[in-house]
Amino acid sequence: MTRVVFAPDSFKGSIGAADAATALAEGWRSVRPGDETVLRPMADGGEGTLEAFAAAVPGAVRRPVVVIGPDGRAVESSWLLLPPTADAPRGTAVVELASTSGIELLGERRLGADAGTEGFGQAIAAALDAGVSRLVLGIGSSASTDGGAGVLAALGARILDGEGRAIAPGVRGLDTVASVDLSSLRPLPPGGVVVLTDVTNPLLGERGSAAVFGAQKGLTGGEISVADAALARFATLVAAKAPAADPETPGAGAAGGAGFGLCAWGARIRPGADDVAALIGLPEVVATASVVITGEGSFDAQSAAGKVPAQVARLAHAVGTRAALVAGRVSPDADTSAFAASVSLSELAGSPEDALADPARWLREAAATLAHRR
Repeated sequence: MTRVVFAPDSFKGSIGAADAATALAEGWRSVRPGDETVLRPMADGGEGTLEAFAAAVPGAVRRPVVVIGPDGRAVESSWLLLPPTADAPRGTAVVELASTSGIELLGERRLGADAGTEGFGQAIAAALDAGVSRLVLGIGSSASTDGGAGVLAALGARILDGEGRAIAPGVRGLDTVASVDLSSLRPLPPGGVVVLTDVTNPLLGERGSAAVFGAQKGLTGGEISVADAALARFATLVAAKAPAADPETPGAGAAGGAGFGLCAWGARIRPGADDVAALIGLPEVVATASVVITGEGSFDAQSAAGKVPAQVARLAHAVGTRAALVAGRVSPDADTSAFAASVSLSELAGSPEDALADPARWLREAAATLAHRR
């Protein structure tokens, strides 16, 4: 019997990783019903991280929490409690920035100067209150460029303006910061804190958080330079109290600088796709499969730099398993040589609009196409 593993990322703004994996498996079985299909939805720290763990880890339990969203309004969210293990006897909490302070929560709106990350910090605090042994934090899909000030404030830091008042959320507040006191930060859980991201950018400068990602979060040209200057001042104040918080750390610029803020707390930044794969047992499953099918919404020239499909392909090649790619769109400049076959949903459906209108249908069609080629 042929064993086929389905390990896609979410198709951002279209369909989640778990539903994408289900659709792909259904399409494959429509052609090859006798094959064994294994679903391992993936993530790299961004949207869908909770979903990936919930689908892959037996006994994982969602814990609801209400937090302040990126626009200051209440958001009903959750964090995920993974079962106890030898190195985390009270369980591991997975907390996702995307579902607490993420850009998707704003719909079409963009609040580049005012969106904050306090809600993400509140969800982390809720997990700490539950007494977990370890934290795994996914920090993709942020709406904010606040340097992690909101997260730190929710965890006990005092970040004040020149009049001794707590700063406002977002870059607008960060531009007024005059002092930082980290002495009341909550202690790390005994098993530590791992931060998952696919971003390696530093906090500041031309490759920094504001310059590279600010515009997509709603910052204009002038606001981007203001944000970078505010982040630089904030970084100087934070580093004076937490020398390990280095703005040049790869990933410090992730999630609007939330990576930097979490480093100041004592967290470790890790490549998101690598660690998610390890934590959900993907390497072991791929090693026993004949084919692994992965995918994402847009596969382009940047996808090889830490994105889910590239990581899945590397795992497959290491054990001699064939890898195939399904993407909403495959960019002409993308290198698909790591995959034995690739399918674009946009080409299959006839247009990007048609593919987006019914992604599950076209994912099934894509998997059926690959199964016929098998």
